[in-house]
Amino acid sequence: MNDPVYALELSYEEWGEICTKKWGLPKYRADQICQWIYDKKVFNIHEMTNLSKDLREKLVYELMILPPIPVTEETSSDGTKKFLWQLYDGERIESVLLSHGSHTTACISSQAGCPLACSFCATGESGFRRDLSAGEIVGQLLAMEKRAGQNINNVVFMGMGEPFLNTRAVFRAITIMNSPKMRNMGARHITISTSGIVPGILDLAEFPIPVRLSVSLHAPNEALRSKLMPVNRKYSLGSLVDTMKKYQQKTGERITLEYIMIQKVNDEPELAYEMAALLSGIGVYVNLIPYNPVKDTYKRSTPERIRAFSAILSQLGIENEIRKEKGTDINAACGQLRRRDSGN
Repeated sequence: MNDPVYALELSYEEWGEICTKKWGLPKYRADQICQWIYDKKVFNIHEMTNLSKDLREKLVYELMILPPIPVTEETSSDGTKKFLWQLYDGERIESVLLSHGSHTTACISSQAGCPLACSFCATGESGFRRDLSAGEIVGQLLAMEKRAGQNINNVVFMGMGEPFLNTRAVFRAITIMNSPKMRNMGARHITISTSGIVPGILDLAEFPIPVRLSVSLHAPNEALRSKLMPVNRKYSLGSLVDTMKKYQQKTGERITLEYIMIQKVNDEPELAYEMAALLSGIGVYVNLIPYNPVKDTYKRSTPERIRAFSAILSQLGIENEIRKEKGTDINAACGQLRRRDSGN
């Protein structure tokens, strides 16, 4: 028996080749199967009723459609849904579905765990297990859409893991999501969030699908950022800023910056002035995010301190907004559900 084909790993071009060369089918069968998977969210081959019975019985042994298995689903009072999934080797990952009225956003993972160990993040507490494949990344989106009974409008790579430490699989997943014959999600509806992996940002500048870039900043100077984010010791804040400038020169795209507001750690007024000086000459939009507590070490900034910080940035010409909290009552910060479920 031939080795099975893992459906969610395939690009559209590979679908065509497998249908014609491996299975001896007309190429339009690739379109039919992709429509079942990506449009109708049907993962059971027996339910693909415009395929002949004989073909379905053949494909049961030849084709594996492996979306992640739901372990836990929790719903916040604000409508945020958090999912804990099990992969087929037993690893567990998280995804979050955010509702913004008429729009929805899927926050998906690119790794099982994370190797970066940011001091404020729950994911690093459980350590790093492995990279996800492109199909495991795409599968999160499809599984959430199936459970929600509707297409999701936006995707952000802001779940567990660092996307630019798994660039090949992430770019392949984006290509699959973006393909008109597959998920057909527009490039402007996909965002990659990075902790500041310089080579990945440069790779994204050359990537032919113009997705959006978000950078986790969290501190405007080297000493504080290295304390909060050990990755800064490898890719310094200075090199990150230079790289953002190169990215912007290449793409012309504005960059979103994420800044978690931690009480009396990175929310002092003078740090807002430092940030404005640091970002001079770069087109950015800053999201100020109230800290979702995962450790006793840190506390969330008060609303008054966040508003004061925001006001200083605005006065200095840095466009910003205070992000509305979502999912706090279900521990929707990355890694919290997985860590709780494992007992760590």
